[in-house]
Amino acid sequence: MQILRYLIAGVLMAAFAVVIMPSFFRIDTTEYAIVTQFGRPVRAITEPGLAVKLPAPIQTVIRLDKRIQVHQMEQIEFLTRDKKNILVEAYATWQVSDALQFFKSVGDTAGADIRLADILASELGVALGQHELSHLVTTDESRMQLLAMLAQVTQHIDQRTIPYGFRVTDVRLKRLNFPQANRASVFRRMRAERARIARQLRSEGAEEATKIRATATADQITILSKARREAERIRGEGEAEAIRIYAKSFGQNPEFYQFLRSLQAYDKVFTNDTTLTLPADSALLKYLHDMGQNGVPVANGQGKGDERQR
Repeated sequence: MQILRYLIAGVLMAAFAVVIMPSFFRIDTTEYAIVTQFGRPVRAITEPGLAVKLPAPIQTVIRLDKRIQVHQMEQIEFLTRDKKNILVEAYATWQVSDALQFFKSVGDTAGADIRLADILASELGVALGQHELSHLVTTDESRMQLLAMLAQVTQHIDQRTIPYGFRVTDVRLKRLNFPQANRASVFRRMRAERARIARQLRSEGAEEATKIRATATADQITILSKARREAERIRGEGEAEAIRIYAKSFGQNPEFYQFLRSLQAYDKVFTNDTTLTLPADSALLKYLHDMGQNGVPVANGQGKGDERQR
């Protein structure tokens, strides 16, 4: 009897392990789970943790990645509004938003990539056809419209993918190139644009240099004028002071002052190569009539009075 009980318990445990245990499953934080019943989706589990379902093959679990996915678009040739052929490689990032709807409409990640490839190519073609090439490739920031165009493309694609259960979060260009036949003309246009910008910058620089030079010249004239006025003022004050000193000296001893001024005149007139022919009563020779010892001229015969040696 005891053996029979053990046997029944073992059978029940085996049945639990075979039938009941597979009904429990765990959901990770990076995934959604779709429970299907005979292949038809019946519910979506979006929260991580432990979940339960009916044993297989009645119900099965399909897991979907809830993280952001990246779709790479192959290189496609488009035409801009100004009839320029360009080769574009782009990528889009997307994420499952409605797991049950996603599974019903596209099935899995591969199905979403196929659907997204068509939408991305069509929206990029429409957007590029509305813009000129100079608005997409330029050094003038005021004319650049590439980022605004990509933001608009992202919004349009996102609206079209919502019914499929996923959202597009961003669209970016990996490469924008030109067909081999068009590259020469494009490069010529780019060189012409750079040359135009260089001429404009040189012209602006020359204009600014002219303004700076004109300002510097005006400042120079003003400064020199002020300096000359100040110099004339100082010179006038110095000459006035000199005249005052001369007048004071002349008032104290007129004869000595006249003698001193004569010596100064001799110093300026007579040099080693000077030859003068003057009358004997010339005022310039007044103090040369009588010479003191060692060739010192004497004023009015005063040998020991006021004298100046040359």
